[in-house]
Amino acid sequence: MSDSYILVLYYSRKGATREMAQLIGRGIEAAGLEARLRTVPPVSATCEATEPVIPELGDIYCGEQELKSCAGLILGSPTRFGNMAAPLKYFIDNTSSSWLNGDLIGKPAAVFTSTGSMHGGQESTLLSMMLPLLHHGMVITGIPYSENALHETQSGGTPYGASHISGTHHDRNISAEEQHLCTALGKRIAELAQKLSH
Repeated sequence: MSDSYILVLYYSRKGATREMAQLIGRGIEAAGLEARLRTVPPVSATCEATEPVIPELGDIYCGEQELKSCAGLILGSPTRFGNMAAPLKYFIDNTSSSWLNGDLIGKPAAVFTSTGSMHGGQESTLLSMMLPLLHHGMVITGIPYSENALHETQSGGTPYGASHISGTHHDRNISAEEQHLCTALGKRIAELAQKLSH
């Protein structure tokens, strides 16, 4: 494959979504592709505020070329009132050149999220994150029920994508089932990317 990496593009505020991205990355690399973890800068209500070119901590910001050249995309965000967080939405809203060029058409994609409570909008967030990917012509996949963790989870994990219930104070560890579903999702996208490239 000429584009041998899967882009795991996420926004994380409290750290849980970033931890999920790392687990997804392990699944991608277990399937033989590079996992390229990238984030997006926060948005500010103060127009003059600017973010550094390179964040002080964590993964670096995603560049336009990295999005265009990926073999597949896995998009992650915490839930904000049943939708993706504004920084990720802002990034996606500015991908019109990739859309015009058809850069992502036919590439596999998936989504993941972290929420504070069991019914905090995780599934609606996952579904809303799929919408721009459909406009980009991507091949969206979820997690099949052949993954037993979907049957066993008492917290996060859905057929729409990986999810985590972080708790009201965002102090809940990612459960064994949630971890398994994150790595399974990464592996699934990497395997699909390899199949679709032939």
